[in-house]
Amino acid sequence: MIFAAGKGTRLKPLTDVIPKALVPVGDIPLIQRVYRKVVDAGADRVVVNVHHHAQQLKNYCHLLASTYGVKIEISDESDRLLETGGGIKKARKWFSEPVLIHNCDILSNTDLKAFYEHGKNADATLLVSDRQTSRYLMFDDTMRLKGWINVNTGEIKSPYPEVISSGGAGLKRYAFSGIHVVNTTLFPLMDSWDDAFPIMDFYLKHCAECDIRGYLQPDLKILDVGKLDTLEQAGEFLNSLQFLRSSRCSGEQARSTVHSS
Repeated sequence: MIFAAGKGTRLKPLTDVIPKALVPVGDIPLIQRVYRKVVDAGADRVVVNVHHHAQQLKNYCHLLASTYGVKIEISDESDRLLETGGGIKKARKWFSEPVLIHNCDILSNTDLKAFYEHGKNADATLLVSDRQTSRYLMFDDTMRLKGWINVNTGEIKSPYPEVISSGGAGLKRYAFSGIHVVNTTLFPLMDSWDDAFPIMDFYLKHCAECDIRGYLQPDLKILDVGKLDTLEQAGEFLNSLQFLRSSRCSGEQARSTVHSS
């Protein structure tokens, strides 16, 4: 499922006339970049939620599906934005197995197929990175989610009293990437939640009773293209990813040549 319903207020004035998902990076709209990546990873159906300039995005999704041959279901949130948790809850009728969730404004070098295969064994698995931010998810040594902390304010959210009382001492701290795998085992718990809710609040409330884990990709390169300044960096970022892929392929080819000889 690609989350593309946001208003993209940080990308104004571009999003005054088009949805954030259709903002181009290197002449290719964000939604197309993410769609092609999840299809290349093996997705045989994609769900896209829409809200801001919804008809434009619906039309483009129809074009993508007809061009690449992988069906796109539209989860229409035109009447009300449901946030990530509510968006998953509304769209769950299409999911009979664990679902990969990907924000449309995230660019990365993530191996989505490997991440999905790893993540589908837990109730939820969150791709995280070791980068500086003000808000971190906290994990134990097995990468099980224990809580959340805002290091600027000291605020902590956790169902574990000892995490709150200790300030999260001894726990690993990582930043969330906007990419995660949600298992259908969590869907029944969503029944008691409102139609619109943040998925992180859901994870933090249920992490003591459910197996919610973090996944750290050591070489993760990631860029949130949700702001004008990062949008300007996106072309250079994509070029760096292409360079890394080319270097890796050259290295693998060289090793193959050595082994064969």
